[in-house]
Amino acid sequence: NAINFLFFVCYRALIFPLLIREGKPTPFFTFVLAFLFCVFNGYLQGRSLTTYATYPPGWLGGSRFITGFLVWLIGMAINIHSDHILRNLRKPGETGYKIPRGGMFEYVSGANFFGEILEWFGFALACCTIESFAFALCTLFILGSRARQHHK
Repeated sequence: NAINFLFFVCYRALIFPLLIREGKPTPFFTFVLAFLFCVFNGYLQGRSLTTYATYPPGWLGGSRFITGFLVWLIGMAINIHSDHILRNLRKPGETGYKIPRGGMFEYVSGANFFGEILEWFGFALACCTIESFAFALCTLFILGSRARQHHK
């Protein structure tokens, strides 16, 4: 579970920014709030999993963990593929809004948000901690409202 969390954080913090083409600059205040949230949440998840969470023998082979891991993996795949589609919407120098097509965008207008929400509910199911469930709910509310705004 901690490996899933670290993999996503490495993807989102290190790989994803290197793949982005030119775009709108992020306001500094938004950056600071996102940074503080990630630091706090990373500490909370890490502390929860390494200090407080206890699992019975065989947990990693149990249906809850395996289902949660598979949901997390599917969400991560949707998220990465949707990010790829979004990065390639416009040709270099092109501006303006374009509607993404392909992948999960055929079913939901905020496929990238949907993928990330799915990831963290899978993570919560695999971990079965209050902290992981709280993170999944935060993700749902924050990204759900962004997805609604993007859809409009």
